[in-house]
Amino acid sequence: MIKKYDLAVVIAARNEEFLARTVESILENKRGNTQVIVICDGSWPDPPVKDNPDLTLIYHAVSVGQRAACNEGAKLASAEYIMKLDAHCIVAEGFDVAIVEEMKEDYTMIPIMYNLHAFNWRCKKCGNEWYQGAIPTECLETGESRKKNEACDSTEFERVIVWEPRWHRKNTHYRFDENLKFQYWGALKKRPEIEKQGVIADSMSAQGSCFILTKKKWFELNICDENWGSWGQQGTEVACKTWLSGGRLVINKRTWYAHMFRTQQGFGFPYPQSGRQMMHARSTCSDIFFNNKYEKQIYPLSWLINKFKPIPDWHDPKGKEALQKVLEEGEKFNKRKEVKMTLKIHQNKPTKGIIYYTDNQLNLKIARACQRKIKESSLPIFSSSLKPMNNMGENVSFNTAKRSYLTYFRQILAALELCTTDIVFFCEHDCLYHPSHFKFTPPRKDVYYYNDNWWRLRFEDGHAVHYDTHLKISLCCYRELALQHHRKLLDKLTKEGVTTNLVMRIGFEPGTHRRAERIDDFKAEGWKSEYPIIDIRHEGNLTASRWSQDQFRNQRNCQNWKETKEIPGWENWQKLFK
Repeated sequence: MIKKYDLAVVIAARNEEFLARTVESILENKRGNTQVIVICDGSWPDPPVKDNPDLTLIYHAVSVGQRAACNEGAKLASAEYIMKLDAHCIVAEGFDVAIVEEMKEDYTMIPIMYNLHAFNWRCKKCGNEWYQGAIPTECLETGESRKKNEACDSTEFERVIVWEPRWHRKNTHYRFDENLKFQYWGALKKRPEIEKQGVIADSMSAQGSCFILTKKKWFELNICDENWGSWGQQGTEVACKTWLSGGRLVINKRTWYAHMFRTQQGFGFPYPQSGRQMMHARSTCSDIFFNNKYEKQIYPLSWLINKFKPIPDWHDPKGKEALQKVLEEGEKFNKRKEVKMTLKIHQNKPTKGIIYYTDNQLNLKIARACQRKIKESSLPIFSSSLKPMNNMGENVSFNTAKRSYLTYFRQILAALELCTTDIVFFCEHDCLYHPSHFKFTPPRKDVYYYNDNWWRLRFEDGHAVHYDTHLKISLCCYRELALQHHRKLLDKLTKEGVTTNLVMRIGFEPGTHRRAERIDDFKAEGWKSEYPIIDIRHEGNLTASRWSQDQFRNQRNCQNWKETKEIPGWENWQKLFK
């Protein structure tokens, strides 16, 4: 049974020489029910990290990127709250208890931050020491240890570990400028409205090396959007997604962490740096938030600027142009919002959405044709994949998972958790869905509904068969019903172990049998769309295909058997794949 935690500390590490010390600090100073998840992204820890029952370490031979690694760690977490932390930090004693006790559902939280003094360089000849930086090539003539003024010609130096916070370098509040770039904002804490907030106080933005939120919000807000690139603009992304979606970004003054900054040449960022990567992150950030394109936002960026005004840069002459643009776009956003609210009041209908899941191994000719037909529905899509996808709505990816029954069910659950609509259509990557399929609305919230108008098509020659049965590819029901079912299903597989026999006894289609292994007692009903679904059978299907009745051990399972070469409504289906 998987152990449940209150807090999971997630670390993405690449070429991090202080990773072992960081993990040691967390494990020594935690006082609550806390786990640590380290994603070794392209490099093994050196020195190695000691084993611990509360530590999970995942290794990638090839780097997947900082954001992707953080998302992987968040998916693996079995905790209510997730704390993203850089791999070169110290945490305060009892940091986890102070976090959990103050957390709320809509918070994104940041502890007080100190600069971490990791080490000094020491000259082996004269004994002079100086603050951490790149590997020295000459002795620096600074410090009280120098007793003479003559130059020291030493070429031998050693590193002396200090590993403690610089208590005089304390940071509590942050902002971003008119270009959405990170800035410190110590003056904010002196404002009367911030001072009176006490130990939990607002901050306009975040630094990015550490932040905490619920696991649900992590994925709901897509807090580490991999489409932005491996890294860059993390603090602004976290801040804007939190505030503009109706949440609150806060500083927790009850606890702290210390972060090592690497700003000197030869002692920099462990991920490959390029101007192109940074420009991509900045341009993506600007496009989304200046133009109010973030799908979860209920406020425009102008709302956040007005909340913290006056803001340096924004309300100075140099920020006049940017401020004007933000205010204009804010007015447009508010007008659109008013229209949407009016429509919603008048319609008062349940919302519909699609969950799409794929192993990313399907022939691209088939995959793209199926994706195009799904998009014709114009419904919001929530996708789950084994590789990141940016063309199928909101996406959650399992970058290191292998294709299996367990992965299949995990992907479905992840897509359901990502989904925000009342009703959900299950769409598999190798099926052609006719627009008429999506016109159906389930009349009851406690029934699984299957579109029984389907044909199974052999892609190589166009031969198709049909018989009476419910298929998972045609399932439509209320999201909460499907969510409850798949959570129980994953829990059962986790406890009892995944075997082919157990999976087959449970079944893929909820509500279709009364075996003891069933997950729940809700019933299934059938319906038929105007035109059928086509289930394409190819060499990569997870389940077996049957093309004649004698392949069924029980003939009751293939009643009303039909075969055809012409599927109604799909007479020219071959053209879709050209």
